[in-house]
Amino acid sequence: MGHPIMAPKGLKMTSSPLQISGSVTESAANTFTSEEIDLTLNVLDNEVFVVTQLNIDVDAPDSVAGTSTVVTASLSTTSRTSVGSIANSNVLGGAQRAIITNAGMTPDGGIPFDREDPLFAAISEDYLGIVATNNMFLNIIGDGNGNAKTVRVRAYGYRAKADAATYAALVQSELLSA
Repeated sequence: MGHPIMAPKGLKMTSSPLQISGSVTESAANTFTSEEIDLTLNVLDNEVFVVTQLNIDVDAPDSVAGTSTVVTASLSTTSRTSVGSIANSNVLGGAQRAIITNAGMTPDGGIPFDREDPLFAAISEDYLGIVATNNMFLNIIGDGNGNAKTVRVRAYGYRAKADAATYAALVQSELLSA
């Protein structure tokens, strides 16, 4: 039977579980690009979005003879100037696809690698992150590719209302993490 969805302390769930999707394509091959995903939160009512699961789908990198190629993406709570990683407090999750080759190898001689983290909250946790401002940002950059790459995201979660002290702390923490 799974465990019921429980809002974290200081929050009251105000919606059923929902999904928010978005995508972004690099403005040019190997160029950092970011797209804002509007959450349409009611900030006057201290509304936040509690993220319970992420699915980040990154295009495959190009297969280039003798060249390792990579596509890296992230979903962040604030605007970024780089993709970053889950080591950054404002990154909710990230994904990467790479083809690693040795110099002089043919394109089909590379070894593909995929990484996506985190996908969903651990059983002991109720959420991956809480977005207190009105948007999230989907970020992408490729390396060594001849074509612009795209990333797609689906964030699962629910809207919740925070008490005043919790809301103020969440907004302050989010803005300081930028």
